[in-house]
Amino acid sequence: MLNILWLGFFLIAAASALIQWAVLGNHQIFSQIVASLFEMATLSVQIMIVLFGTLTLWLGFLRIAEHAGLVNTLARWLGPLFARLMPGVPRGHPAIGLITLNFAANGLGLDNAATPIGLRAMRELQTLNPDPLTATNAQILFLVLNASSLTLIPVSIFMYRLQQGAPDPTLVFLPILLATSASTLTGFLSVAFMQRIPLRDPVVLMWMLGITLFLGSIMAGALSLSAAALSQVSALTGNLVLFGIIIIFVGFGAWRKIDVYETFVSGAREGFDIAKDLLPYLVAMLCAVGVLRASGALDIALDGIRWIVHAFSGDDRFVDALPTALVKPFSGSAARALLIETMQHHGVDSFPALVAATVQGSTEPTFYVLAVYYGAIGVQRARHTVGCALLADLAGVIASIAVCYWFFG
Repeated sequence: MLNILWLGFFLIAAASALIQWAVLGNHQIFSQIVASLFEMATLSVQIMIVLFGTLTLWLGFLRIAEHAGLVNTLARWLGPLFARLMPGVPRGHPAIGLITLNFAANGLGLDNAATPIGLRAMRELQTLNPDPLTATNAQILFLVLNASSLTLIPVSIFMYRLQQGAPDPTLVFLPILLATSASTLTGFLSVAFMQRIPLRDPVVLMWMLGITLFLGSIMAGALSLSAAALSQVSALTGNLVLFGIIIIFVGFGAWRKIDVYETFVSGAREGFDIAKDLLPYLVAMLCAVGVLRASGALDIALDGIRWIVHAFSGDDRFVDALPTALVKPFSGSAARALLIETMQHHGVDSFPALVAATVQGSTEPTFYVLAVYYGAIGVQRARHTVGCALLADLAGVIASIAVCYWFFG
């Protein structure tokens, strides 16, 4: 699947570039594409440098948590649920605790913490894989839920809006919460359908009800706070939880009489090995995305969508936010750049900018996650991962547009 997608990006870009050159007279198109290739290769290295430090840091702390028994404790607590969702993963397996930590980090908007934890979880799941080149059901479910990224506190989106002068940076808090819930639910149900997960099982139903009540309480609490208070609570919660996790890991490790320094260094070394293996996959995927963008294929797609909306006499204000939505599955950095450009061009509180911000917070970049997570463990056959993850992306985009018309229309 990844081979087909990667080749497809280049073929679509080639067709679009030929149209730009032969029909529209854009004689600079091929130089733009070549320049984009080098830019994306450079961007890959820049991302890798940041990721290298993050991986080293968090895999060191995770090694302390593992040796202290915290990961195994989480695995035991969640054993009954994961026995239904991931029957191929034995009860008490360390992957379960790592998956839980990854979801918690994503929920708090702690992307830098979520990625190394998720990579560690994928490596643990790979130890159970009878065919190392083919993704297992458990790996697919984990990756789709990771890509759909249920975000409870989108601190990064608040930061972007604040940088662009938004008087109320948290204005999109509830729309993002609703949109990301829709994308995560869609991703989970699509994987459950493909893998025949028993959703009527009492344990699964209990957890789904509990998560629903938890999200509902967060939304109710958010509605009771002022915009300024909500922004402060969100930022404080994210940073407090992040530092609190570090203190718990180190403190519990010391209490269990573990040499926390040497254990940290031992885990940090693993970050180097993972980072070294990731770079070729990042270069491959980001360069393909760069070629697709530079060829004008995305602009052609937007014009087509706008024409269809006009044909049905619909409101086309959301179309100006679609560049972020269309690029988001491929590249988080490109989507971030397009979000900021939309804010600058249309105004930070304009309807397109609000939709783009909601889309940005609703999911993770699917193909980036696919390349990084599967690339780190050498999986080449993704099976139904892409279809389920893209369905979750589509649900997130549709929900973002609908919710923004509801809140700001």
